[in-house]
Amino acid sequence: MSEETIFSKIIRQEIPTPLLYQDDLVTAFRDIAPRANSHILIIPNKLIATVNDVTADDELTLGRMITVAKKLAKEEGIDENGYRLIMNCNKDGGQEVYHIHMHLLGGQPLGPMLAI
Repeated sequence: MSEETIFSKIIRQEIPTPLLYQDDLVTAFRDIAPRANSHILIIPNKLIATVNDVTADDELTLGRMITVAKKLAKEEGIDENGYRLIMNCNKDGGQEVYHIHMHLLGGQPLGPMLAI
């Protein structure tokens, strides 16, 4: 499952994408199919296929994803009213790209967590 993904190409800018944030651990950009007024993806620069593949060595990267989400929420002006962070894992969890990523959603009331 650890194959190159579209996100790997975005990180290296082989697919030109306006980046909202990038450092040595994570990259952030707007989702191409937004589900909220503000919908940003935050991804580790290291390819980790699913949350099940995370190791103790990845703890700093996952922590950075959250601190970057906080920073971007403030920049988007959605920090005060609230936002949602989502990570999907595998098919039943709704994962579509097998390179873990965090969705930062906000800018509007988001409703219930699940609509099953």
